[in-house]
Amino acid sequence: MAAIGKTVARDERPLAVRMAHAVGACSWQELTPEVLAKAKLCIYDLLSSALASADLPWSKQAAAVARANSGGAARGAGIIGTSDVVSVQDAAFANGVIGHQLVRDDMHVGAVSHLGTVLVPSLLALATTKKVSGKDFLTALVAGYEVGGKIGRMILDVEVSKVFRPTGITGPIAAAAAGARLLGLSPEQTAAALALGANSAAGYNEWAATGGSEMFFHTGFAARSAVTAVQLAAEGAYASRTAIDGEAGILAAFHKSLQPAIPELFADRPEILAVFFKPVPACNFAQSPAQAALSVAKRKRLRASDIERVTVHVTRAAALYPGCNVSGPFEHILQAKMSIHYNVASALVHGDTAEGNYVPQQNADVLQVATLVRLEIDPEFTKAFPGKQGAGITVHTRAGDVLEERVDDVVPTNADGVRERFVAAASERLGQKRAKELDRVIATLETVTDAGELARLAMLGAA
Repeated sequence: MAAIGKTVARDERPLAVRMAHAVGACSWQELTPEVLAKAKLCIYDLLSSALASADLPWSKQAAAVARANSGGAARGAGIIGTSDVVSVQDAAFANGVIGHQLVRDDMHVGAVSHLGTVLVPSLLALATTKKVSGKDFLTALVAGYEVGGKIGRMILDVEVSKVFRPTGITGPIAAAAAGARLLGLSPEQTAAALALGANSAAGYNEWAATGGSEMFFHTGFAARSAVTAVQLAAEGAYASRTAIDGEAGILAAFHKSLQPAIPELFADRPEILAVFFKPVPACNFAQSPAQAALSVAKRKRLRASDIERVTVHVTRAAALYPGCNVSGPFEHILQAKMSIHYNVASALVHGDTAEGNYVPQQNADVLQVATLVRLEIDPEFTKAFPGKQGAGITVHTRAGDVLEERVDDVVPTNADGVRERFVAAASERLGQKRAKELDRVIATLETVTDAGELARLAMLGAA
């Protein structure tokens, strides 16, 4: 991908202004086939997670709030997998929540963020406010990943991620950039949207210890804030151009400086290509440990009573991320999905990663094995992170066997797998005919004249 909007060296303009010009210069013609294919997969991935989650408790809670706030709006945007039409802001909120329910949504490791779960709902909502083409939608999506990836790399590290929710920081800024590009805002308006997005960054990681559901709502808050930021900027709202890199901006809040090593937008490999799709419906840091455990289980099926102890070798980031280094007790599904101990135990006991495995009250054997798991920080895996997320597992059995497996990096769900998950979820929720229509629109999105069709087809009822 060619350098888009790349500025000259030592550009002294505020970062929001530089980013705004790069976002505005991002054009459809610059999207390579690889980038285009990845952008479509990101849409498939978000919709598959959302359509499979519409009946989960947190999805219903978010939808209920959206309906109540919108007062039965006849005009607005739809909630994925339902027949509800609500305000644009409430649709972004609800869909941001619904898309995050399975904890399976796409992952940008460098930013430690689920960017697609904020970007796609925001763009779906805004696409109902103005007729935009599929090309505009895809270009805006790529621009959003670019901004979110770069902001995340500047701010998120092990220490910040121990307290602050990464997606709550990167999401509003990334989606504000995407929304501004979608609606064709000027560089001045886009800079204001980015600044307002930076001012709405929020989210803390206390939920990881308690199993609290606030994690599910972080993405919804971010999407709603981003949509509002874009709309305010379009109305002429002024915001500090130095809100990102000023003396009292978001970088300063996290004690980060604007390092020369951080490249300009689109100056190197597009950030969207750094996104991967989870094979396991659980925390990012549990992916490779679970895959290593699955490999062991395929070689030798074990009962809980067979296992004496398990050692899991992980990166420092994995060991220190909230909720990951926990052996119990587990009362809530989210605690189970975050814990590396629980994920490894579940993979060893069940030999798969089915959703039912993550209900602690129904998995006594998994709870037993989780108490036998210990984490060790591995220097080699740590050095390779975030470029790679390796993990190793050593299982000692009561019979004296030692079973080992090493995974140098997560093996992501491939394009066929992402699309298969989408077809399964869409067919079950929307019916096969509607699922095929939606699949066709995503696959040929660059030819679609009205991207709002995406949002309409993702709903129940007539398109």
